[in-house]
Amino acid sequence: MKAIQLRRFGNPDVLDYIDVPTPVPGPGEVLVQVHAAGVNFADTLMRQDRYAITPPLSAILGSEVAGTIAALGVDVDANTIAIGTRVAAPLFAANISLGGYAEFVVVPVDYIVPLPDNLSFDQATALMVQGLTAAYLIKQVPPAGKTVLATGAAGGVGSFLVQLARQAGARHIVAAASSEQKLAFTRSLGADVGIDYTDPHWTVSLNAALGGAGPDIIYESVGGTITMDGLAALAPLGQMVIYGALNIQQFALGVPDLLGLIFKNQSITGFALVPLLTPGSLKRELGALFDDAAQGLLTVTIGGVYPLADAADAHRALEARNTIGKLILVP
Repeated sequence: MKAIQLRRFGNPDVLDYIDVPTPVPGPGEVLVQVHAAGVNFADTLMRQDRYAITPPLSAILGSEVAGTIAALGVDVDANTIAIGTRVAAPLFAANISLGGYAEFVVVPVDYIVPLPDNLSFDQATALMVQGLTAAYLIKQVPPAGKTVLATGAAGGVGSFLVQLARQAGARHIVAAASSEQKLAFTRSLGADVGIDYTDPHWTVSLNAALGGAGPDIIYESVGGTITMDGLAALAPLGQMVIYGALNIQQFALGVPDLLGLIFKNQSITGFALVPLLTPGSLKRELGALFDDAAQGLLTVTIGGVYPLADAADAHRALEARNTIGKLILVP
């Protein structure tokens, strides 16, 4: 089969399109023929050896795919999951962060989620890492009746956060993104206000938009100075929830920041999706997202579809921050 292999760390050019043996499902596993594989920012960090986990070389990146069941392990009941069934395969949920950039992948059968007939493979892929992250963020830090700021709001997670926060009863939603095109997109999803965080004075605009009050909740994924700027703008009693791969690269709290947290009764919360997932909760929550998208209750935006051989181009586009929505690889 064809796959994208990482044999050394570096820029996108290190991603090689090669032939590798097709994997064989073992006990409790199924073989999935990949029709769509998701590209995540974590993949680009792994490629550079800048992620929290260093992948073993040689590695096939990719932690989420959608496709059809191609073969069953010896003890997998064909009455439970039949060959040809359309499925989502969230590898990350099974603590598998590799293997998706390929024509076939082996997945534990307990982590397979069937797709509604009217949900595309591309949509299903977009709803795995990003959709589940947004859904669990909303559950962990509920926005009902509160003013919410979502950074990176035009990306995969951010675009779902805007929609799910609106559905969950947020009083006011501010979307922060890096261009007017992206801000217009977030407003189309339900954001009340759009703020360009590439403006060095973006928190002044945020303050003006909120009439001098800060956001009660900040869902933060951009990292760097944006994290600290957002923390300074947070309302008294406010909560910043930090998620995503970028925030691990640079973060430091000084004494003034800690004093602000203490005397304003604020909090910073960390968030990681995988420890919250079980096979049962995965099927329930992902199934609900699939149903909402299939019924048109949740907008799924595909920002680009690339042939598997062009995975390097997808990485370049994602790193350049000129994408909206989810990037997909198609074998």
